[in-house]
Amino acid sequence: MREAADPGKGTLRDWRTVGGLTFASRIAGYGRDLAVAYFLGAGAQSDAFYVAFRIPNLLRRLFAEGMLSAAFIPVFTEELKKSRTGAREGFAAVLTAIVAAAALTAALGLIFAPQITRLFASGFDTETFSLTTDLLRLVFPYLIFVSIAAVSMGALNSAGHFFAPAIAPLLFNIAFIAALVVFHGRWGDPAIAAALGVLAGGALQGLINMPFLRSRGLAPGFVNIFKHSALLKTIGSLMLPQLFGVAVYNLNIIVNTQYASHMDRGTVSYLYFAERLTEFPLGIGAVAIATALLPRLSACAAEGDTDGFRTNYGSLLRMSLFVTVPALAGLIALAAPICSVLFERGEFTSSDALSSSQALAGYAAGLWAVAGMRVTAPAFFALKDTKTPAYVAAVALAVNLALGYLLGFVFEMKHTGLALASSVSAAVNFLILLHLMRGRVGVV
Repeated sequence: MREAADPGKGTLRDWRTVGGLTFASRIAGYGRDLAVAYFLGAGAQSDAFYVAFRIPNLLRRLFAEGMLSAAFIPVFTEELKKSRTGAREGFAAVLTAIVAAAALTAALGLIFAPQITRLFASGFDTETFSLTTDLLRLVFPYLIFVSIAAVSMGALNSAGHFFAPAIAPLLFNIAFIAALVVFHGRWGDPAIAAALGVLAGGALQGLINMPFLRSRGLAPGFVNIFKHSALLKTIGSLMLPQLFGVAVYNLNIIVNTQYASHMDRGTVSYLYFAERLTEFPLGIGAVAIATALLPRLSACAAEGDTDGFRTNYGSLLRMSLFVTVPALAGLIALAAPICSVLFERGEFTSSDALSSSQALAGYAAGLWAVAGMRVTAPAFFALKDTKTPAYVAAVALAVNLALGYLLGFVFEMKHTGLALASSVSAAVNFLILLHLMRGRVGVV
């Protein structure tokens, strides 16, 4: 039996790499949000941009990140153990398939942009709705770039390289800020400059990984996917339940955005700014840990090392909560001054800062559960179990839908109610997953 890997060695080193660069990216991400708040404020411009940007982001999770965590990394890790040549050919086949799917989806998005906008934000007034549709057409090609970046990230992480994928989001934020600062006054709607920033940042994310892939014998290329049908079928069989889980998650986002679009102007932006602030501790904690965790857990699972799997998962879960629980307390206690100091300037008013702080407190209440969920779900994926997280996500969705409507509209808590509903839903999701994981591998 394989000796349990020491989380204090390799995984901690990988976490430091991913966490350090993620920390820098979050700082740049704050700069990005600050630029949006300064030039767009929290109103029609920002609401339209955030809805338009959110749509390809959700599809990114469907085509790229969802597939990677559920299927590609575990399968690719096994291929690397067998043959570098086979792994390279498999990587090229997966890259070809996902880029083709992303390109087709982007083309359909350009054609059906009004219908997609209505699906997400039917409550917008005519002017905001029209702007959202125009922005959506601009940002949809981002899906192709970020899909390339995501598949490359999975291959590099499986090969033990974390630097390039971790620095890619930093480059995205820098490109976005530059585009918004330079072009915000070029057109009547500054949100157009933000959309162009998304495209520029996405292109950089896709390109940064290329030299590192070549140096590891994984030069990217496009191949005849039918020659690799067995590999793609294996990945597809693991993906299908995960696609259901991602669809459930996307439906959750769609409904929350719909709820917000029927509330006061700026509500979509309040929720977005608050959610972004909670992503800061999650990025340097749970997300960075999960990124370094999945290849290690996949290796333990492939060798049938239950003890090593349990030891690594339990240690990394505790590490994640150790980072996020103090952040939770700080965000709740200091929500108002944080939003005021960070964003209250330019077009972003004191009223906007207050509303964003209320949403921030609501989201922060569930930070511990989101952190636990982002470590536990990949642990199931490493066991090649994609069905369980999907079913649990469906239960959490029902909780969020009911509580979101109840708190947001019936009790008139508006954006605060939507944020609290999301936190309760996350808690339900994590606690059920943790209970099931303990039944699978024992007490952690």
